[in-house]
Amino acid sequence: MKKLIEIQAELKAPKNQFNKFGKYNYRSKEDILEAVKPLLASKGLLMTLVDEVKEVAGLAFTETIVRVDDGKDFVETRAQAGIEKAGGMNLAQAFGSSSSYSGKYALGNMFLLDDTKDADATNDHKEHKVTPLKQPIKGTAQKPVLKPNGKAWEKAVKYLVDGGLISAIEGKYALDKVSKEKLMDAALNA
Repeated sequence: MKKLIEIQAELKAPKNQFNKFGKYNYRSKEDILEAVKPLLASKGLLMTLVDEVKEVAGLAFTETIVRVDDGKDFVETRAQAGIEKAGGMNLAQAFGSSSSYSGKYALGNMFLLDDTKDADATNDHKEHKVTPLKQPIKGTAQKPVLKPNGKAWEKAVKYLVDGGLISAIEGKYALDKVSKEKLMDAALNA
């Protein structure tokens, strides 16, 4: 544990990648691996990453398990990312994208690399027109509609790219199936 705490304190994984569409910097799984390997070696620790493909309620996803081991004790973290063919991806690309995302966030969890923001980061704090649901649920407030190409849309794409969950966006905004697919495509192609 002491060695892991030291690595968490020492690790610098800069955001060396640039998203031209969203105009922001981010770090990739490979950036994290490049930064952490020398620290692991200097502390005599072994790290492994294992991807498992799973399905729950018809949703396929990759779960990445990151394990840091000193030969006596180990620590594990896990993260998941959905597998979805979007934006012209073939199946292999969809699996690779899912593996990259889940690996990046499992590594981020292990080494306390927090570059995600909560769902409030996707909120532009402006009022939005509300589209009535076909069958409103009694006792619930209707959500603002997230429209493509607006400021809130761009923030939502960045939020997803940075590891945010689509469910958090759906908790804040009304998204129909087509808008949700466009949002996921935009994030995958970012």
